[in-house]
Amino acid sequence: MVYSYNEVTHFFSNEGSRNEVRMRVINKFSEEVFGTGPAKNASRYKYYVETLKNGNRIYLQRPARFHNGFDFLVCVENTNYAEEGKRRRNYPKHDDIKNDLNLKKAENPEMYSKLYDILKKVFECNDVLDEEIDTIHFESGLPVDHIVKAAKWLFIEQDIRYWNYSGRYMTWEIIPEK
Repeated sequence: MVYSYNEVTHFFSNEGSRNEVRMRVINKFSEEVFGTGPAKNASRYKYYVETLKNGNRIYLQRPARFHNGFDFLVCVENTNYAEEGKRRRNYPKHDDIKNDLNLKKAENPEMYSKLYDILKKVFECNDVLDEEIDTIHFESGLPVDHIVKAAKWLFIEQDIRYWNYSGRYMTWEIIPEK
């Protein structure tokens, strides 16, 4: 069954405390019109939140598979994270990010150190300018802006999903040390 989605384009700053960042997203979600039942009667949303240098957008898809509260998927247009021969998947899993970062670290440890510092800045709830990201280059894996901006949303997603637990620290644990 193909569902229709309400589409929203909205920028969310990553500045502030974890709770301030989380609440900006939750407050936006609270504006959604509720559904009237399951399947075609559920309300569905795509929030376009980032645009990558190649023009693809990162979007949050609601509801997610589990349909729990404020749960959402972090998706990237025109991207397939699945291994060859597996079912197509446009949302990154933690292992996708971890494996990509390990490739980058093996390729150029000094450049990876710069990327690590940018990711740490995002983890610590700071906005990162595209100009900062543009100084980092690798031949392997996904573009750097893709990794940084997807990681931002995985951090936020974990803060919302695991509200009373470690939140973004679960995602931070997959980032290889520099």
